Amino acid sequence: MNVVAEIQVAPSPPGTAEDPHAYVEAAIAVIQASGLRHEVGALGTTLEGEADQVWATLRAAHEAMLAAGATGGLSHIKVASVNRTMDSLTSKFR
Repeated sequence: MNVVAEIQVAPSPPGTAEDPHAYVEAAIAVIQASGLRHEVGALGTTLEGEADQVWATLRAAHEAMLAAGATGGLSHIKVASVNRTMDSLTSKFR
């Protein structure tokens, strides 16, 4: 089954002095490399695909935030287990 999910990583600290978004960008890089359809938004990244791959990518994005140097963090995740696409959920408003 395909799912649509959104993740917002909230690292602590948010980044480094040189790059205040370094830890968020590490999570986004994992999503970009996943091959899943995704869209980076102002407050989170939406992705869609086969459920197992989406779940694995969500976990990998959270872990990438920590591996990049965050000492802690939260990931806010929403998952829609509906057989819909990102486009079908948003096309009416675009």
